[in-house]
Amino acid sequence: MGPLVTEALVLRAVDFGESDRILHLLTPEIGRVTAIAKGARRSRRRFAGTLDFFNQLRVQLERRRPSSMARLESATLLASFDTIRRHTARFGLGCYLLELLDRLAPEGGARGDVRRLFAFALAALRAIERGEPDLRLRTFLELRALDALGLCPELRRCVRCGTELGRPPAEPAAAGRGAAFAFHVAEGGPVCGACGVRLQGLLPVQLGTLRALEQGLRFELDALGRLALAPMMLDEAARLVRRFGRFHLGVELRSERFLDEIMGSARAITA
Repeated sequence: MGPLVTEALVLRAVDFGESDRILHLLTPEIGRVTAIAKGARRSRRRFAGTLDFFNQLRVQLERRRPSSMARLESATLLASFDTIRRHTARFGLGCYLLELLDRLAPEGGARGDVRRLFAFALAALRAIERGEPDLRLRTFLELRALDALGLCPELRRCVRCGTELGRPPAEPAAAGRGAAFAFHVAEGGPVCGACGVRLQGLLPVQLGTLRALEQGLRFELDALGRLALAPMMLDEAARLVRRFGRFHLGVELRSERFLDEIMGSARAITA
């Protein structure tokens, strides 16, 4: 493979050996890629101030085979998202987002998909810089990240029978079960009262919560603060999205506990 010049977002940076640094990069050309920057810690001139996470770069990568680790030949800093670094809640939310992408972003993929994912990542970091880093922003950014990764849950129809939630049931027997719904994490969406009778591990959910999550998928990221949710609905939405994301991750992210702690005390951050 020849050299690739592309934009990249640093998701993770790890020191390696005496002088090298290994980077996990998200690019709009080939998705997530692991690259080694030879001598990065020894030479202050070659990669000066560029190889920290959150940084948006223009890089030149060399890789002999698609399955091998790339070599980072050069990097130019385009943006550093310094506002995120200066505030604890923003920093925690930004770390959580990058770790989520690092875990789930694919290596390779269709060009349109990886470009969409890269655009989301940059827009999400800008939203964290400008917005209030609270539970609402966290919940909707996590949902939007899952959507950009191709893992968005179903929110409108029962995943068992396909019935649109909120419409009158077709059969009188189902009508007697009322308008209660639940979310089945493993099946990726809500189930109606009739279909959820014998299922285990369901999360109760209001129809209004599902509709709010749908709205969050349509809003511009910097407008998420205008979404109004009652505290009970917000807690329900946060629990649903977190459980669904954890199902796909399979593990607790290292940044999650830190973010939980700081969001318990940080309700608003001013720039």
